[in-house]
Amino acid sequence: MAQALNRRYSPIEQVQRHQRLVLTESSRPLSRDDEAMLSAVMNGKCDFIPNDAFAARNAERKLFTDAPAISQPDVSWYHPVMDDISSSAKQNKSMGTVLLTAAQERALFLQFNYCRYRVAKVRERIGESPVEPEQAQELLHWHKRAEALRDQIAQTNLALVLAMAKRTRMTDVDFADLVSEGNLALLRAVDKFDAARGFKFSTYACRAILKAFSRTGITLSKYRRLFPTGFDPKYERSDYSNRKRAEHEEDCVDEVRVIINQNRAELTDIEQSVIEHRFGLGRKRKVEPNCKPLTLEQVGRLVGLTKERVRQIQNKALDKVRHSLESEFLD
Repeated sequence: MAQALNRRYSPIEQVQRHQRLVLTESSRPLSRDDEAMLSAVMNGKCDFIPNDAFAARNAERKLFTDAPAISQPDVSWYHPVMDDISSSAKQNKSMGTVLLTAAQERALFLQFNYCRYRVAKVRERIGESPVEPEQAQELLHWHKRAEALRDQIAQTNLALVLAMAKRTRMTDVDFADLVSEGNLALLRAVDKFDAARGFKFSTYACRAILKAFSRTGITLSKYRRLFPTGFDPKYERSDYSNRKRAEHEEDCVDEVRVIINQNRAELTDIEQSVIEHRFGLGRKRKVEPNCKPLTLEQVGRLVGLTKERVRQIQNKALDKVRHSLESEFLD
């Protein structure tokens, strides 16, 4: 029977079942949302955790009416993108958190799985036949109750995800992404948990959440091995200003060469000799194309002056070249 309940239909069979559903419901139309939900229920996989209490007489009354009262959780404090919770949020958390007893938790999971059990039984009863309006309403009724109970269980245990995420502190994974993976793991744990075994759900869910975090870290490390180049912010910035500055400097260098070669700055012979030897320009560059700039001491030995005097002559010559360059650009 379990194989029949969990059967996955082929795409062609899904279209045929959907067509039968629309034709049968023409006398009692559903809303678009209910029609889409009913199609998903009929074509999807229907799982539930079996329990002997489901087959007992008056099972619905015993599981719902006679069950202990359970308060709805308040999740207004929940901020998954925050690394820390403020004092006011912590206060709201303490006020809205619902701590379930073992009996309440067991009753909640039995109700959840009983709703899924009823959905599976209706699907089994329908089989390959067209869906009647009463059957469609029954499917929607039990499916909506199952989804509401699933949300209630998940919201009651949301604090587990934040607690495990803060304990893990994986620096390579964004905190919001980590919480998102934890929420998905929590929902899967709700679907798979068997309350009849006598364990607390928090024990089962915490392990499932930590395993999800571990898989996320392994996946990220594999991705980084395949794509080792990380994000570099400098590739996101425009290099227009740098290129314009480099072009301007190149133009200035060319202009300085022309000024020195043609002696537009009216340098004296000693000034021109110092500049040519000091920076490898002018006549020295023509005679020796691969010449290298000389130090102040080396230039002083060539012209017969001290290093300090060469520095003074150099600065005076550079001032003349700068003045000539600025005057030409201004003109």
